[in-house]
Amino acid sequence: MNYSHQQAPQQERLQKVIARLGIASRRHAEELISEGLVKVNGRVVTALGTKVSPQDKIEVLDRNQKKVVRRDSVGEQVKYIYYLLHKPEGVITSVYDPQHRKTVIDLIRQDVKQRVYPVGRLDYDTSGLLLLTNDGDLTYRLTHPRFEVKKTYKAWVKGRISAEAIKTLQEGVKLQDGITAPAKIIKVQQANRGNSLSVVEISIHEGKNRQVRRMFEAVGYPLVGLQRIAFGPLKLNNLKPGEFRPLKVQEVARLRKEVGLNTTEY
Repeated sequence: MNYSHQQAPQQERLQKVIARLGIASRRHAEELISEGLVKVNGRVVTALGTKVSPQDKIEVLDRNQKKVVRRDSVGEQVKYIYYLLHKPEGVITSVYDPQHRKTVIDLIRQDVKQRVYPVGRLDYDTSGLLLLTNDGDLTYRLTHPRFEVKKTYKAWVKGRISAEAIKTLQEGVKLQDGITAPAKIIKVQQANRGNSLSVVEISIHEGKNRQVRRMFEAVGYPLVGLQRIAFGPLKLNNLKPGEFRPLKVQEVARLRKEVGLNTTEY
């Protein structure tokens, strides 16, 4: 399977090109453009609807010192890469952290030389499956609420969780930023004989900030541990914390099919 992107069309939206080139996700690209951190042929562009041609040159500037951190030709071909990482607790889901804490990129930097970025986020104190790629179109769709990509978590709570709490999670939980969509409860079990710890496998398709934690807090069961074990068709399986691996061709195809992208053009 050829992972090289096909020839760029004559005109593309600037944020889409930035994503296609693996500079940033489309959503992040829109932020960079709006902040005046993107130049096209030497001129700052802030309009999100701007279209560019293959012969144009793009520069992306650093937020702090406004130095050029990336320079690309719009018509450049890109080899897409995809990695599945088991993010440990205590690691930031970011390309760079101003507080100099360890990031997910630090975990792969020695072995992955191409620029990639995380698809979505996992909290600092949450572990589990995280996808990293430079495929901007796929990233955009996997993180956009419209495509309702399922994310499955294993949550640990103190005590025996009540049937009433489970029912509320399944029907929708009222949070400060709105009522959540109904969650799917896959499994509930006790982690020990004393019933002092419950383990709940829960699947959601939304991406509100710290959503799963806030859902359990709202039903009276604050979490003591949280791990993402699946993302769309991808599963964490036996990958250990800090370990990562490239996706198989079939896995990439399933991911793209999940969000309505062509399964052969990547």
